[in-house]
Amino acid sequence: MLYNLYFVERGNKMLANLAGLVIGGVIVIVVVLVAGYYILRYMRGSLKMVLPMNGFDPGEKVAGSFELKTRKIIEARRLYAALVGEEVTKERRGDKTRSRRREIYRDEQTIEETRTFAAGETLEYSFELTAPSVDGPDFLDSALGQALKTGMSLLSGRRRYLRWKVQVRLDAKGIDLSSSKRITLNMPQAV
Repeated sequence: MLYNLYFVERGNKMLANLAGLVIGGVIVIVVVLVAGYYILRYMRGSLKMVLPMNGFDPGEKVAGSFELKTRKIIEARRLYAALVGEEVTKERRGDKTRSRRREIYRDEQTIEETRTFAAGETLEYSFELTAPSVDGPDFLDSALGQALKTGMSLLSGRRRYLRWKVQVRLDAKGIDLSSSKRITLNMPQAV
């Protein structure tokens, strides 16, 4: 009987060690894959965006520029700039907080259509997007208008707010290049 308990305990320890090794191995694989993605993206090139301002009013022009550097030949489907608004909802239940994001606004400007960029190119571009306007009859029916109407406040353990960013992206075969910056859009709290 004592002999059997010894082997059961030893088997449990071996299983615990094996489980630890498997979990450690999975973590290492994930880290290597993520690092590999960023290394491959860096080897393709980079996008660096400049925004002279970070705060904008409704209907105002959001202007900026960016630099595209290529390290390898890139077959691009499209190069564009976008102003993106997301509704972020954080819900708290007990000690846990759950966060959800939903895109409610997007204004895009295509900078370049299908094109092959040569290795070693450095190109500069500018863009101009328009912040959404709260004027006009269609605004209240839009997703943005609906999000503002709900109050963006604390309601039954939920916190809602709008998050804005300007994004530039080179949509390419393989790994895309992108850059984004958060901005503040001075939207009214309730419409």
